[in-house]
Amino acid sequence: MRRLRSSTVVLGGMGVLAATITACGSEPDKRCVDPLTREQLPRYECGSGSSGSGSGTGGSGTTVATPRGSYYYGGSVSDNKVSGGSFNKSAVDSGGFGCSRTGGG
Repeated sequence: MRRLRSSTVVLGGMGVLAATITACGSEPDKRCVDPLTREQLPRYECGSGSSGSGSGTGGSGTTVATPRGSYYYGGSVSDNKVSGGSFNKSAVDSGGFGCSRTGGG
């Protein structure tokens, strides 16, 4: 019977560990979407993610538009419409093999 060398066992174990960590740490897809029509929008329509609300006047006197889109996580796009995901990031399971899902939704 043949014995495995310790370096082979270590390298194999490291590969499995790396795959598990990568799968657990992955983020769900994030798309900019119109919340009413569920139509996919360009990223700039969702703004920078700052907590400002409403339109206002910028420092140079120009009007700053309110973003019309919201980020939609997971799901898929068909005919430029999203489905199967959520506007709530924590409601989308992005875990892989051996991951436990935590958080509320």
